[in-house]
Amino acid sequence: MPLFTQNKRIERVNSTAELFSKYPHLKEHAKQFTSRSPEPVDPKELLYIQQREFAATTPADNSVSILGSDDATTCHLVVLRHTGSGVTCLAHCDGSSTSTEIPLIVNAVTSRSNPAKDGRLELHLVGGFQDDGKTSHSLSLSILSAFHKQKEDIHLETCCITDVNDAVKEGIHRPLVYGIGVNVKSAHVFPATFNYRGPAEELRSARTFSGGQMVEVYDASRELVKIGPCRWTPNNDMSFWMSQDDETILQYLSTSPYAEPPHFIQHIKSTIRFLLDHPTTDGLFPGGQPQFYRRSEDGEWRRNSQQ
Repeated sequence: MPLFTQNKRIERVNSTAELFSKYPHLKEHAKQFTSRSPEPVDPKELLYIQQREFAATTPADNSVSILGSDDATTCHLVVLRHTGSGVTCLAHCDGSSTSTEIPLIVNAVTSRSNPAKDGRLELHLVGGFQDDGKTSHSLSLSILSAFHKQKEDIHLETCCITDVNDAVKEGIHRPLVYGIGVNVKSAHVFPATFNYRGPAEELRSARTFSGGQMVEVYDASRELVKIGPCRWTPNNDMSFWMSQDDETILQYLSTSPYAEPPHFIQHIKSTIRFLLDHPTTDGLFPGGQPQFYRRSEDGEWRRNSQQ
């Protein structure tokens, strides 16, 4: 079924500019969204979603109150929620395989929602900017197209993408909003900042950096973060990058070198260092089992032996 907004079908468009021209209320809502100051998120309430990851949970979750993600430049952050069940999913999409990723997101919500329960699927899209390579624009259109192809009716509530998420400072385009959170209890979606991106931040980053595809990282039924198992092989090029200056790393390892957040370089270097320290994943997943993390009484995610 097609996407809807204000209970009207959204026509297919050839550009994001056309979308906002036809549906000006989406643009106005986006302006209001970008005008809000980012809210810092308490790590003890948070499940952080990295690039090419998604997670879904319910309002009854005792371990997670907020799903969140940031560092989105050309990437898009996708929130899908069923208003009846309250099941909420957040995904961080980078365009690697949009047509296969969107059905995963939809299924994560619908499979956990009671079909007999009244409600509808509501969608929030945030991310991208007017980058020189038009990577953001292409991703915006491919995400919209993929949702158009789903069999469920999906209602677009927030569309803060590309054109309307763009700011120019000193002649350089950058996103207005880099990160968002969604409160799974209240359904509140908001611009957000994070000082914690775990658990297993470097392992998860290494999985994506080495070509891992979109993966679900949370078992809501057991309230466990589940990482892997995943595999990569030794890469002799990794040590090369550790000897390069920051500008070279930016130019070759970013889709938007001049729009990255300040910690981007350190993040890339720590990920590469992890891959150098672990040229294979053999020691990371004993017996070929995933790594599990459970919320402890002090609010931290701690490694758990549960299988």
